[in-house]
Amino acid sequence: MILILMRMVLMNRGRAVITMALAGVLAAGLTGVLTACRPPTSGAHTVVTSFYPLYFIAERVAGRYNDVVDLTPPGVEPHEYELTVRQVAQIDTARVGFYLSGVAPSVDQAMANDSPDHVLDVADVVHLAAPVTGSGVESTSDNRDPHFWQDPVLMQEATTAFATTMVEADPRHAAYYRLQSDRLVRDLRRLDHHFGKGLASCATRTVVVSHDAFEYLGRRYHLDIVPIAGLEPDAEPSLQRLRDLTGLIRDQNVTTIFFETLASPALAQSLAGDLGLKTAVLDPIEGLTSSDPHATYLTLMRQNLAALAKAGDCT
Repeated sequence: MILILMRMVLMNRGRAVITMALAGVLAAGLTGVLTACRPPTSGAHTVVTSFYPLYFIAERVAGRYNDVVDLTPPGVEPHEYELTVRQVAQIDTARVGFYLSGVAPSVDQAMANDSPDHVLDVADVVHLAAPVTGSGVESTSDNRDPHFWQDPVLMQEATTAFATTMVEADPRHAAYYRLQSDRLVRDLRRLDHHFGKGLASCATRTVVVSHDAFEYLGRRYHLDIVPIAGLEPDAEPSLQRLRDLTGLIRDQNVTTIFFETLASPALAQSLAGDLGLKTAVLDPIEGLTSSDPHATYLTLMRQNLAALAKAGDCT
């Protein structure tokens, strides 16, 4: 009887061992399947971008096969942002870095010291103009106006160059990157056409802004961009500057003073109130805000076009 009981125990233990082994094999196989289906999250599939306009391009062109990261948080000026330790680590392990040198010193340093395998500096592929003398535009460290994205034609050049970088970094998906680039370029061409048509005939082509981030827009569509103050959006203009602005506003029949989304509207509102003018938003699109969760570069540019056409009495 004792021998029979021992055999039964051993047989049950054997079944338990076999059952546990089969469960382990099944779990390992299921884990492999889930890992294969999971979207890429490692640095090998990460594209880091320095601020929103570049993030917009990267997401449209490469977002399907890559985790696209905007290093500048929403609602923050990219000129002033300092990277966190985690973000520096993201740059170090990223597949591609996409930035504009001279805009954010901490990004420049990280791209130089912790460079991804593939890096595209927009300044190497897009011609950056010098700031207009006395305009008060924030220039880059080598005296270039960085706000190229206000010109949809230059955005097309940046898009094509980024797609080429992605093809070099990830040849397996080259056809997809080229297709997405072509689609975005078509959207940007339509945007350029709408701006050209919408601003073709205006009662006034003078645009008064709180801070000058719009010279590329002015050059492309023949607008005279006039900033209120100096380098800082919230800087107080001199009395002489205010007198000059008052004369220009009256001579050019300006009806609207524009302020930005990421800076205080106090300066523009004060000047507009003194002269009996309207105020409106002209978004430099350096970053997104939380006011419209569905906003994109294209929608914000179309809003800018509507605001300019209304202020200039364009037909």
